[in-house]
Amino acid sequence: MTAWINQVFCEDALTGLARIPDASIDLILTDPPYNLGKDYGNASDQQTVDEYLRWTEQWIEAALPKLKPNGSLYIFLTWRFSPEIFVMLKKRMTMMNEIIWDRRVPSMGGSVRSFSSVHDTIGFFVRRKDYYFDLDAVRIPYDAETKKARSRSIFIGAKWLEVGYNPKDLWSVSRLHREHPERADHPTQKPLEIIERMVKASCPPDGVVLDLFMGSGTTAIAAKRNGRNYVGFELNPEYCAIIAERLATADAPQPPPKKKPTPRAKRSSTVNS
Repeated sequence: MTAWINQVFCEDALTGLARIPDASIDLILTDPPYNLGKDYGNASDQQTVDEYLRWTEQWIEAALPKLKPNGSLYIFLTWRFSPEIFVMLKKRMTMMNEIIWDRRVPSMGGSVRSFSSVHDTIGFFVRRKDYYFDLDAVRIPYDAETKKARSRSIFIGAKWLEVGYNPKDLWSVSRLHREHPERADHPTQKPLEIIERMVKASCPPDGVVLDLFMGSGTTAIAAKRNGRNYVGFELNPEYCAIIAERLATADAPQPPPKKKPTPRAKRSSTVNS
């Protein structure tokens, strides 16, 4: 196995991308800083608009050659900058979807001078028409009530009824609250459920997922859990430690299932004569 596979490098992605051969990545899945002033332990989220857009185009130019010809890209963005960044990517790739992640933010509180923002924007881009995409791997099962309602003979044997429905482009998945068991010490950690959906749909088994801004390492966890390889970069040493800890936990052998106690044989009630 190549030395860079299944590694998270604690360095700037623009430097580290030189480690990765061109046309070797099946999926780029990344969540760059949104430039909203978050504290990631550095100034990466505190640039001027012009600086931020120049920097974004710089890493896009460096990353896209790493994709295989049939590779794909998912990028998390805020609505504030998604129009400009989508245009950058449209000049280089084909846009397949704008996915809206509904974070299920509680209705209380929020802005009083505009409508409260409760979503993130995700762009799904591909390089060419024969891109890898496995819809069956991410279909959502129908519940028993729906299946029962479709029990007439015309529905019997219908594949879609058995394998489930397309998740569509509005994903309603709760953000990770502070007490969530999945939560790590990172301000913008994304739910594993969302990342796994992207990995399973757009990276073949044993393929390689690249994340330029690993954060808490969820992309690596999702890849490992689903039989894919990963590589990524993270600038903050504290986040690198979190990633290493999460991966070590994921690597730890699972305890064997507890054996059910063997039931004792019933004594016969017959009395010997």
